[in-house]
Amino acid sequence: MTTGEWAGADKMPQAVERFEIRTRGKGLVEVSDEVQRIVDASGVHEGLCTVFVQHTSASLVIQENADPAVLRDLEHWMSETASESRQWEHADEGPDDMPAHARSAITRTSEAIPVVGGRLALGTWQGIYLWEHRSRGYTRRLVVHVSGERSR
Repeated sequence: MTTGEWAGADKMPQAVERFEIRTRGKGLVEVSDEVQRIVDASGVHEGLCTVFVQHTSASLVIQENADPAVLRDLEHWMSETASESRQWEHADEGPDDMPAHARSAITRTSEAIPVVGGRLALGTWQGIYLWEHRSRGYTRRLVVHVSGERSR
């Protein structure tokens, strides 16, 4: 974990923390609670939280967290969109390697979420997900940067 704050009236309070998530293979893993924990620890009341995944074969999405069928349908759609059966030139790490890169390319490696009242300003049915695009599980590193105003 790395955190930091700059003193002085012209500097905005900031915090940076890294954490790891172990995946089980293709699928979505909700990380909202861990990101909120980092926002809480930062003390930022109003500001912005940016989450970044340090990999090219996984991504981040903000998606519905109420009905698991949504996540299953997204995974199904993604498997059809960037299929392992396609003839990819890049296959150095197996048949799921290039499809994972393609899936990451059409999603996102970072998400920015406003912080309002010390809470992530996610909608009622929204969650932040790490989307694993490889067939087997990996340990994925995420970086969370929080900046803004602290409550007075």
